[in-house]
Amino acid sequence: MDETDGERNGVTMESGRYEIIAEEGRAKRAVLSTVHGSIQTPVFMNVGTAAAIKGAVSTMDLKEIRTQVELSNTYHLHVRPGDELIKELGGIHHFMNWDRPVLTDSGGFQVFSLAGLRKIKEEGVFFHSHIDGKKIFMGPEESMQIQSNLASTIAMAFDECPPSTAEKSYVKASADRTYRWLVRCREKMQELNDREDTINRHQLLFGINQGAVYDDLRIDHARQISELELDGYAVGGLAVGESHEEMYHVLEEVVPHLPRKKPTYLMGVGTPANILEGVERGVDFFDCVYPSRNGRHGHVYTNEGKRNLFNQKYERDFRPIEEGCGCPACRHYSRAYIRHLLKAKEMLGMRLCVLHNLYFYNTMMEEIRQAIEEHRFASYKKEKLERMQGEK
Repeated sequence: MDETDGERNGVTMESGRYEIIAEEGRAKRAVLSTVHGSIQTPVFMNVGTAAAIKGAVSTMDLKEIRTQVELSNTYHLHVRPGDELIKELGGIHHFMNWDRPVLTDSGGFQVFSLAGLRKIKEEGVFFHSHIDGKKIFMGPEESMQIQSNLASTIAMAFDECPPSTAEKSYVKASADRTYRWLVRCREKMQELNDREDTINRHQLLFGINQGAVYDDLRIDHARQISELELDGYAVGGLAVGESHEEMYHVLEEVVPHLPRKKPTYLMGVGTPANILEGVERGVDFFDCVYPSRNGRHGHVYTNEGKRNLFNQKYERDFRPIEEGCGCPACRHYSRAYIRHLLKAKEMLGMRLCVLHNLYFYNTMMEEIRQAIEEHRFASYKKEKLERMQGEK
């Protein structure tokens, strides 16, 4: 596959074209065209931070469970194995053997959450690697260069993610700086996409809205970044300490001030309930580590709620995780067997639970898309939430 020619399966694609197919209230069913294929939205992106889904899930598995987008992290791949090495090996798609869209997070959140001691300046952030303590500098231009080396489908702008409890004056200064960084990201992206040696010259750029839980800061920032006419817009800095009610309130306030005819991405948020509430408020991209992290601990999602497969009641239960589920785990194995694997600390147990959870999420997104098309999303959401109450 030649990633520089804007083609897929012999068909020329207009990378970045976003088309809304159906709407119900603020919920929207759309398609984003990219150089690596079309993304049907609303979509849940399966998180593979270091170019792999935790739980021994391969890219072949991802195709089997109908994954559309894989998400990897700029910071983690920069410190190990190195973005220049990945470029040398043909970009992240060739590196991990995945020919569908990849979104790379900018590394901003990890710089602020993992790096320990750091110094924020207008040009960027000085910090120490959490791997080996090596001193690193990352700013907008560096983040764009790293993501260009990775050759992801969608690159995220470099931003600061302040805690939701931060003082308003600090959040205001941070959001203003994030806007200035976004302008620099856009300029650097344009420069990189014009270079002959760039692997993916159709790389898309999403900007990130910040402002913590302050409505006026969020709205002002949304209006500012909307004027830059980017390929997409994300709402960042949520699920970092505020309540679900505060998060939903922020979405209600800010999403109407982002371009409706561009994709909207709610970063790092993703219980099934969060996704349903986000879709209702106009969000169409989601990602979260919950399905893989919970799966590795034996917690699996079903339409009747979450199950903890470590519970003794599953010891002799020869039913699948969920009756009627088409995932690889449910098609072939019982709750009793998977529980045995988990108790014995066999990797296969974690793998099967992760596969089931990601399949559950991907299937839920398909159901959401169909419900919006058929103008029954409100009733679907109500029924889904009622069925999923409780944990078993």
